[in-house]
Amino acid sequence: MSHLIRIADSEVSFPCESDQSILDAALKAGVQIPYSCKKGVCGNCAAHIEKGEFQRTLIWPDAKLTGQELLCQCRPQSDMVVKPPQWHQSIPAETKRVQVKVYRNVAAAPDVSLLHLRLPAGQRIKFRAGQYLNIVLPGEQRRSYSMANPPHESDSIQLHVRHVEGGLFSGIAHQLKPGDFLDVELPFGQVQLSQDDQSHLLCVCGGTGFAPVKSLLDDLAKYKSQRQITLLWGAKDAAGLYMLDPIARWKKSLPHFKFQAVVETESDALTLGAFHGRVDVALFAMGSESTVKEVYCCGSPNMVAAVKKVCLNDLSIQADKLHADVFVTRHVTST
Repeated sequence: MSHLIRIADSEVSFPCESDQSILDAALKAGVQIPYSCKKGVCGNCAAHIEKGEFQRTLIWPDAKLTGQELLCQCRPQSDMVVKPPQWHQSIPAETKRVQVKVYRNVAAAPDVSLLHLRLPAGQRIKFRAGQYLNIVLPGEQRRSYSMANPPHESDSIQLHVRHVEGGLFSGIAHQLKPGDFLDVELPFGQVQLSQDDQSHLLCVCGGTGFAPVKSLLDDLAKYKSQRQITLLWGAKDAAGLYMLDPIARWKKSLPHFKFQAVVETESDALTLGAFHGRVDVALFAMGSESTVKEVYCCGSPNMVAAVKKVCLNDLSIQADKLHADVFVTRHVTST
């Protein structure tokens, strides 16, 4: 059964089936609402429900605290009125499925492959910095990876793939050879930074969460951004900071860029001059005097949750200025 979903304080509405998530219906109708994981983990699609009945697939732990629900987990049981903190209308983006060719596969660290993929001759893909793609595997199974290249490099794709034992794709990625083909669908994701916002931007990432951050900062560097930008990149050891060349470039091309490495292994932290500990602890050490106004965080669910807690409770970051891209493992139940 179809129900009508209206965006509060607007004339915008769209249909949603009772077995369909409100987020999926909104995106299909060209109503762009921030989201990342679509699995009930990241919290990006949280919104106030002002009217109507619905069922939840999963209960969001922060629902009582914020008075919001995750639109990726809500399925309507009546007509509804929802109020997301951010949204805009656009022509629904066309997701494309293409076959790409591996032209380079480099081991950046013992457990990380830098996978370079080439699109078919003459073909380019439009995407925004911070978006991701799905690799389509046998049996139509899919695995998601953020694109590490910026949008202006649209004739190829760069992926940072951490090897996970037993991983359906990550476990075999290091075996791919130049000339091998992969099927991909793209682009996906609506986590994006405002081009007009010139406030202090903080990027926090862990491990291969560096990939979408690289895309974002390469994009800002292309447009000669004057923003004050701070990057915290966390890893267990020095090998986890597997790609430092872009950081050297950003120090030259972004006039107000600062980088802080965060390493959990004490000896490596001393060698690198890095902060010893976790990224949320490093963030807390910045203190309430920080001028940060907007945050982009990417990594594991636990890391993102810890960073969000510090941002909201200790740095007084507004919730709508906190963007997250959660790398959800395959055991998390999908909608």
